[in-house]
Formats: sequence, C-alpha cells, structure tokens
Amino acid sequence: MGFPGGKWPYITPGIPDGMFSRGAVPLTKEEIRVLTLAKGRLAPGQVVYDVGSGTGSLTVEAARLVNPGTLYAVEEDPVAADLTRANIQAFGLGNVVQVVGRAPEALEGLPPADRIFIGGSGGRLKDILEYCSRALKPRGIMVINAVTLETLWDSMTFGRSKGYHTSAVALNVARLEEVGGRRMFRSLNPVYIVQLADGACS
Repeated sequence: MGFPGGKWPYITPGIPDGMFSRGAVPLTKEEIRVLTLAKGRLAPGQVVYDVGSGTGSLTVEAARLVNPGTLYAVEEDPVAADLTRANIQAFGLGNVVQVVGRAPEALEGLPPADRIFIGGSGGRLKDILEYCSRALKPRGIMVINAVTLETLWDSMTFGRSKGYHTSAVALNVARLEEVGGRRMFRSLNPVYIVQLADGACS
C-alpha cells in the first residue's frame, strides 16, 4: 500500500508495517502499535519520550498524534537510530528530536514528559523506570511494551511500589496469510502492554 510522499493520510493510527523502512531491526507491529498508542492517551501539544525507538514506527505514529507537541526518540543502537531517522523523514515529521545514546543517561536535559513509551531497555529497565518516574509530569502516563515475563513483572512491581494506577494487557495477534495456496492465521509473538498512570488519568 503506497501513498504520495509515503505519508499516511488518515488521523487514525495503524500505519501498515510495509510503509516503514526496517532492515534487520525489530519492528513494533501495527496491531501492537495501535493498542500501545491508545494506552498512552495522546493529545496535541504533549511532550513525549519514545525510549528504545528501534525502527521508529511508534515514534512516527505518536509524533503525528501529538503535533504540534514534541516527541523525543531515544535509541542507543546507531543502526536503529538511522532507521528511526529515515522513517521520520519519510513521513515528513518536523516535531521529532532524535537522541542517540543509552538511557537513562541520554534522557538527562530533556524537558519533563507528559507521556513516556518504553520499548527497549538494554537490560536497564529499573534504572530507566526510576529516571522516567522523576521526569514524568503530574497526571502523566508511562507505557511499557514487554515481550518477556521478567519485564512484565518488573514493570508491574515498579508501578505498584510508586503508587501508579497499574494495569496490563496481554496481546495475542494472528494475521491471515496465504501459505501454499491456502489461507491460515499465523500468530505473532505475544506482547504485554503495561500502563502506569499517575492519578486517575488512565
């Protein structure tokens, strides 16, 4: 599916995966992105962090939703950062600031955030959560995408210990595909989406 200039002409999230440059870097799949963004409760004018931006698919979607707000895309892997940059440019986004470096140190100096997405932690999830908790504005929300039970547990435990309204969804998606001339549903890896909300903003 292609559109002039590579842009998605709809206000709804869920840009098809094929519209993003991805290389060998893991991509947050379309269906996962839609629910992750919904749990973030985005609005125009917000300041958002995307920690572990990877290919930048979530960065692109979130930046479109918060424009004229600013999204900070944080990524330590130079290859992934290049893909994030390419996808930002492909969608013509001028409200994304890229930060190439390792979190949480790379987050220092950024303005306080209304919303924070954490998709990759490089084994430093607890440190990142601690820093982001301090950087989050009152009534802010953090959303963590977890693919392991350890990340799910650590995120939930942290949220409860800090008094956040803490919830989680296990998302199992199967896509219809054609295999050998027949059609079948093929499952994607399950993802756990954790929402940590300050106050009743959930």
